[in-house]
Amino acid sequence: MTLLTQSDYPIGATAQPSEPDANHEAQSIVENNLELEAQPIRWPVVVSTVLLHVAPLLALNPAWFSWNAIGVAVFLYWITIGLGISMGFHRMAAHRSFTVPKPIEYFLVMCGTLAGQGSVLGWVGYHRMHHLYTDESKDPHDSNRGFWWSHLSWFMHDVPDEAERLRLTKDIANDRFYQFCHKYHTPLQVALGLVLYAWGGMPFVVWGIFVRLIVGFHSTFCVNSICHMFGYRSHNTKDTSTNNWWVALLTFGEGWHNNHHAVQSSARFGWNWWELDMVWMTISLLEKLGLATKVKTKRS
Repeated sequence: MTLLTQSDYPIGATAQPSEPDANHEAQSIVENNLELEAQPIRWPVVVSTVLLHVAPLLALNPAWFSWNAIGVAVFLYWITIGLGISMGFHRMAAHRSFTVPKPIEYFLVMCGTLAGQGSVLGWVGYHRMHHLYTDESKDPHDSNRGFWWSHLSWFMHDVPDEAERLRLTKDIANDRFYQFCHKYHTPLQVALGLVLYAWGGMPFVVWGIFVRLIVGFHSTFCVNSICHMFGYRSHNTKDTSTNNWWVALLTFGEGWHNNHHAVQSSARFGWNWWELDMVWMTISLLEKLGLATKVKTKRS
């Protein structure tokens, strides 16, 4: 079960006009919000999201509990969220913060695909839009619209600016492996579920698919919501990004979001000794082994 379907459109909006008149600007903001609210709801995404939140309740069945299943879920959580979303989709594909050989690159992209957060081209495209239009109307999860919007609601609406996503993903759009993962992210999740069922029965499916997906989903989306509302700011960036320690723990370093917005190309998010960044530690290890090159940091 995955959350986003087809091209995984979040929501976009037309830019607000730069008129000096306050009344005109206020009227434009109201019209813009009405336009956003009028955009069609993506009902398949809504239904899949509801099912995703219901399915983990199966874990309450004592017959489907096992420590082995929990171990599988924790391992897959690191593989899909740590290596997949944070290292693969985000720092490698979206920001090109480092380079690895193609087999490792494709492994990371596959790991991110199995996180159940939609297709790689959708994820990368709209994350780049987030940085280009942070806290503005064209930011897919504009935090100025509130917690509910930036955490959940943004991807439940149709997106009018698909052309922008296509423009921002030209560098990876023609890669056949990226195209494969983009097109078949839902069947790939189903295939993983079948493998887990054959290996350990329903306990492995319940914990390794349903529980893992919902925890990874909310952990990642806390970066969009929590890390633009709660935490501390080490850098005076022109947005509302913050550093949040517990989000960083859940996402292996993604919670140091203010640091990331300060130097977006850096592969290292945790800059202070107390800012644990496990993904950066992994990238650094690969660099020492000669497997990661062109690694960008705040100093480079």
